[in-house]
Amino acid sequence: MTDSNSTKSPMIYRQSGYAYRTANKSNGLYITDKENNHYLDMSGGAAVSSVGHDHPIVKERISDQLDSLTFAHTSFFTHPAQEELAGRITGLFDEPDAKVYFSSGGSEANETAMKLAWQYWQAKNQDNKKIVISREFSYHGNTLGTLGVSGNHARRKRSAMPLNDWPRIQPYYPLRFKHDNESDSEYAYRSANQLAIAIEQVGAENVAAFICEPVVGSSLGVVAAGHGYLQRIRAICDEYDILLICDEIMCGSGRTGTWFAHSQHHILPDIVTLAKSIGGGYQPLAATVTRAMVAAEFETSSFAHGHTYISHPLCCAAGCGVLDAIEVDNLLERNQQLGKTFLQRLKDTFEDHPNVAEVRGVGLFMAIELVSDKNTLAGFEIFGLENMIRELALQNGLICYPSEIVWEGKCVPHIMIAPPFIIEEAHMQECIEKLQLTIEAFVQSVSQ
Repeated sequence: MTDSNSTKSPMIYRQSGYAYRTANKSNGLYITDKENNHYLDMSGGAAVSSVGHDHPIVKERISDQLDSLTFAHTSFFTHPAQEELAGRITGLFDEPDAKVYFSSGGSEANETAMKLAWQYWQAKNQDNKKIVISREFSYHGNTLGTLGVSGNHARRKRSAMPLNDWPRIQPYYPLRFKHDNESDSEYAYRSANQLAIAIEQVGAENVAAFICEPVVGSSLGVVAAGHGYLQRIRAICDEYDILLICDEIMCGSGRTGTWFAHSQHHILPDIVTLAKSIGGGYQPLAATVTRAMVAAEFETSSFAHGHTYISHPLCCAAGCGVLDAIEVDNLLERNQQLGKTFLQRLKDTFEDHPNVAEVRGVGLFMAIELVSDKNTLAGFEIFGLENMIRELALQNGLICYPSEIVWEGKCVPHIMIAPPFIIEEAHMQECIEKLQLTIEAFVQSVSQ
């Protein structure tokens, strides 16, 4: 590993004391460092790179935008890139007259969603509806507002600030919460019904919204809602008159094989948030999409919210370019087909491993959960294992996204795989080989 921090840097880095490699260039599914080492990017950083690095269609869109309009503040102007992207995204939503609000990242998108929910109820003279219910092991962003509704206890603790302590219910997580005598549908119904219990405890008149990820990303390790779960959640929200926010920051924008992840469950959320894959890593871009009934409340009273760089022309142009690339290369259908192939190959390789609890995924969004004991699903006594796995993978020329949860006082890590949609079968094989080396090195390290 190259010590890029051998001289003192003015940067505040994410991980203190870590010698970061210096990335110099990227192309397709590879990133190259200044020492000319190549890394297979099988997580798109944090599920960001949707159409791969250096895609000519996206680059041309950004270049053309640079030649026409580089910045116009939204207090004064709209612009063609914003209008085109808004029309294309709302056109993919399953209801006419949806509206969209662009921002720069997932935290901003979810903050926007919560403000929309609060101001929606305020416009309907129900100011007391403020509580946003969420789930344990969830992650909705790193601002104080979004962290307040997140169920990621490690990140909440590191914020060092008081956060909202609103109700959080169990996630849909059959590996650890489903009873032995339950069918899948019985578990989905029981799990979803925890929302009704939480609403009853605080009073529906005080609840603005419920927020959940249709497929929980890095915080839990790609755990998808089971059949019937989101349908029951939608019914509960309707029954108690609260809004449903689907956080699709990681799982949306085509990652699971459809543009919106919720559409696979045949429901319509009131608000949906998108980021990461929507801009493909070319520009910071996020979107908050609302149903017509929510947007209608802001036709006479403006939405009190804003950031300097919302709807930035270059960012919107990049978003249009990503959509162009997905459509031209038919990447959503390709995602569905290759996702099934890749998941099966991962299962064939790792499912019987004594330290693998589960291999799971949907589309090109997958994870491997690691345990110390396959029979009891017990975790490891050592914490901070995600950093160990990340470094071991990099040493093997692999970029993946490890994370971890604490279960019964032990560390349970997982490895998230979220490659660009342009992946080929040769990349799958290379990834599997590098994962095998990484997991074996990890097991040896924790066994010493």
